[in-house]
Amino acid sequence: MIGTIVNTCAIVAGTILGTVLGRGIKEQYKKGLYDALGLASLAIGLNATISNLPRSQQPVLFIVALAVGTVAGTRLDLDGRFHRLVDRKEQQGGQSRLADGLSTATLLYCIGPLSMLGPVIAALKGDNTFLFTNATLDFVSSTIFASTYGFWMVLAAPVLFLWQGFFYLVARISSQAVSDALMAELLIVGGLMILGSGLNLLQITKLKTLNMLPALLVPPLWFLVRSLL
Repeated sequence: MIGTIVNTCAIVAGTILGTVLGRGIKEQYKKGLYDALGLASLAIGLNATISNLPRSQQPVLFIVALAVGTVAGTRLDLDGRFHRLVDRKEQQGGQSRLADGLSTATLLYCIGPLSMLGPVIAALKGDNTFLFTNATLDFVSSTIFASTYGFWMVLAAPVLFLWQGFFYLVARISSQAVSDALMAELLIVGGLMILGSGLNLLQITKLKTLNMLPALLVPPLWFLVRSLL
């Protein structure tokens, strides 16, 4: 778990640094960082999706996952509930951008090849290289996020710890539970969600990516049902 602990601490440290620097950064520079992070999100999302599509054994599973997951998330109003919760922390003229930043940061930190494969490799091989690399990237990203949205972006750190800890424990319990095929499907769905978040950051769209989160449950359920048949 040392790699996950380092990754979590990197986000906390980056958030603190970004919060301090944010007080002296002019608005036009924050906007520039905001746009840069949006472009980075687009690149990461596209890479995760495109690189894993050829590995998919179920070419339409990601479409079904997004459709079913979005319907479930919309029915539960995950996006609305999340925004109402975090909007209590920061109000700017009755409106808050913290919810958008926190949801995007959480997706960016958690849904990616390094963040998802890293804990599995650490559990199975004792190699933390992926996680240490991810920690470096997250340190930079969290600094940029905090300079724009403030200290409450630190809430993404415990989410990352629990997310990576889940993959680590599952891999430790059963090396077959997280297969390459399942990982590919998760990265395709997650990559598309990061892509949507990047478009939101660039203010091109206003996608409710949080309502899509249940889509990540569809591939594991599909593989579980297949294994039981």
